Amino acid sequence: MTGLKALTPRGRSFLASGVAALLCALVLGEHDLLRVAVLIIAMPLIASMVVTRTRYRLASTRRLGPARVQAGEESTVTLRLENVTRLPTGLLLVEDTLQYALGTRPRFVLDRMESRGVREIDYKVSSDLRGRFPVGPLSVRIADPFGLVELTRSFTVTDTLVVTPEVVPLPPVRLSGEHSGGGDSRTRSVAAAGDDDVAPREYRQGDDLRRVHWRSTARRGELMVRREEQELQSRGALLLDTRRHAHRGEGPRSSFEVAVSAAASIGVHLSAEGLALRLVTDQGARHVVDSGQSWSLLDTLAVIRQSTARSLEHGVAALRQGGGDGLIIAVLGALDLEEAQALAQLRRPGVTAVAVLLDLASWDRASGNGASWDAVADDGARAARSVLTGAGWRVLGLPAGASLAGVWPEAGNKRSAA
Repeated sequence: MTGLKALTPRGRSFLASGVAALLCALVLGEHDLLRVAVLIIAMPLIASMVVTRTRYRLASTRRLGPARVQAGEESTVTLRLENVTRLPTGLLLVEDTLQYALGTRPRFVLDRMESRGVREIDYKVSSDLRGRFPVGPLSVRIADPFGLVELTRSFTVTDTLVVTPEVVPLPPVRLSGEHSGGGDSRTRSVAAAGDDDVAPREYRQGDDLRRVHWRSTARRGELMVRREEQELQSRGALLLDTRRHAHRGEGPRSSFEVAVSAAASIGVHLSAEGLALRLVTDQGARHVVDSGQSWSLLDTLAVIRQSTARSLEHGVAALRQGGGDGLIIAVLGALDLEEAQALAQLRRPGVTAVAVLLDLASWDRASGNGASWDAVADDGARAARSVLTGAGWRVLGLPAGASLAGVWPEAGNKRSAA
């Protein structure tokens, strides 16, 4: 029945003609016409049986290379179809399912596939929007050589393409206070002392043998290991302002997308330098990124969305509860005086605090609304910046169209916090 439902208009015409010829042959008693009728009826029936059998004997796999790309970059999708039956297929029309953000659905026509035959198809996808996009499922329309039957088979397997924010390479900048428990002075002292001068302790059951301190072991005559407390951990916090009302514009060039890209660029840059980060938003703690694991931060930022929150209260509370952060970096949109004062209190002795403050007036001017923004909020933005710099924050202004790499060197300038 599945094969009969898959008959094309040509196949139905053959079947109807065959049935009509059969009736005429029985009425008229024409044996030759009967043979022709049987042949005409048998053709679509046999074709439907062959196509129906082939339908369940196709295997498909998909490979994304790479499966994680930045916004605007391309990924190659490779489809592999295999005919695992002993019967050859007819014409195949292959169509993969894509979301609109990745482009139009790719369609391919494949000629007859021989028994155990394999075909591979490549196509490109890209997106200017962040997100996790399903690729698939694949659908294949199978037709017999005579065009009598056409059957659609849909596979269920899908793959996911992760489109991360654009990451801008940043120049190296010396940020003091980025190591917990002592800042730069402790970093230099440990580096100068070396592993041989680290105070060891006695070996305990379950200790990793790779931490054995052999010099102390030989001197004491018993197994000694390095103390975990002496291991220096670099820690920092990254605050991203996702409040909808604190940003301007729509699409990839909006202030929110620029803020997400800035957070991704800073996170990747600091992670490569061995800094463990906590990602915090206006809604509280969001994600912990170990040093060298920037891909997890990018995956989180790929799906982050604007919030309806009206204040940074939860984000500030999460930063305050963290403790031990030697470095705080905040990527901020619109900021009022009260919020600036709350952030200013996070700056303690030995802690480096950097604020990337988006110049929203430039986004309003680009959209033709500059006059209303300047009249309402420009004075408040200047006051908030003054509060942060007065508390020792290093404030970087980021206008529309500017590159973060161009203003990032100011993060190492202590005078920007004066």
